[in-house]
Amino acid sequence: MYRALTRDIEVTVEPYFLEEQSDPDDSRYVWGYRIVIANRSDMTVKLMARYWHITDQNGLVDEVSGPGVVGEQPVLNPGDTYEYSSGCPLDTPSGVMFGHYQMQTMAGDQFNVIIPAFSLDAPGQSRTLN
Repeated sequence: MYRALTRDIEVTVEPYFLEEQSDPDDSRYVWGYRIVIANRSDMTVKLMARYWHITDQNGLVDEVSGPGVVGEQPVLNPGDTYEYSSGCPLDTPSGVMFGHYQMQTMAGDQFNVIIPAFSLDAPGQSRTLN
């Protein structure tokens, strides 16, 4: 598990390899990841947008951004958690992802919440974060 805390908003990531969706003979490797966002602050926040920076084993970078997550823009009151799962395909057996969520308070203030860097490693691959 990987964790980051920004302004009392905690993001926890748990990646896992999806062997049934992967085909190493065709250079296709797929991971799922489960994310839990916990609002440990005393303010209500809304997740407005996401940004991902994905790097494969060869150094190829893919950047992904857009509104919300999995089609939602959840509102988290103090003490609330929000959980979702998504996935990432790569052409290599390992990579790394990190990013941020753009949050907005009910007063309209916006700030970024860090998504910690996490390693994507097919079984049998060494785990390294560079």
